[in-house]
Amino acid sequence: MTPGFMPPAEGSVLIEMGDTRVACTASIADSVPPFLRGSGRGWVTAEYAMLPRSSPERIERERRGPGGRSHEIQRLIGRALRGVTDLTALGERSILIDCDVLQADAGTRCASITGGYVALVLALESLRRADAFSRLPLTGSVAAVSAGIVGGRLALDLCYDEDHRAEVDLNVVMTGRGRLVEVQGTAEGKPFTKSQLDRMLELCQRGVQELTAMQRTLLKEQGVSLGRA
Repeated sequence: MTPGFMPPAEGSVLIEMGDTRVACTASIADSVPPFLRGSGRGWVTAEYAMLPRSSPERIERERRGPGGRSHEIQRLIGRALRGVTDLTALGERSILIDCDVLQADAGTRCASITGGYVALVLALESLRRADAFSRLPLTGSVAAVSAGIVGGRLALDLCYDEDHRAEVDLNVVMTGRGRLVEVQGTAEGKPFTKSQLDRMLELCQRGVQELTAMQRTLLKEQGVSLGRA
């Protein structure tokens, strides 16, 4: 993860997981959606897009708004980040996380969540330094990773070739304390067992622990103290 990848943004990071590269930026607005006006609560949301040549074949730009896949992924990113943000402590302001896929080799939603969290924290830190609040309005950290069964064997952080051949594909969003935010799993061939699911969840938890440690190290190097978050 490379912080400050997009200098104009209040928070930004380039995250690289294998050959998947995603630029995550956080932008602050002193307003909230209409349904939150006057509530004293803030909002965190996300947008996701793949650049035309982020994959081997050119992807058409989504000129009329996000398509079904992009819409589903950006809602997932927003849910994941709101799950660890104290929206009341944030106050009536919004933070928009943009996740732009520069290169795709599977796992783009997981990379977007993991990098999006870092961009969010950096933006919140800029507000804290401006005396918007005394401590970061966070309840924890969040990261995501994929797992699957490929050729009968467990695999973590699947690349495109593995994802294409997987009998089971699983995406797990988890907090730094090991709490589940979202689990998305699909059998591509024959159904899988609960025992296999448990083993994949354990593998993902180890992966998230590694990602969480990387997030904390990077943020500490940027002078950000997460405290108990």
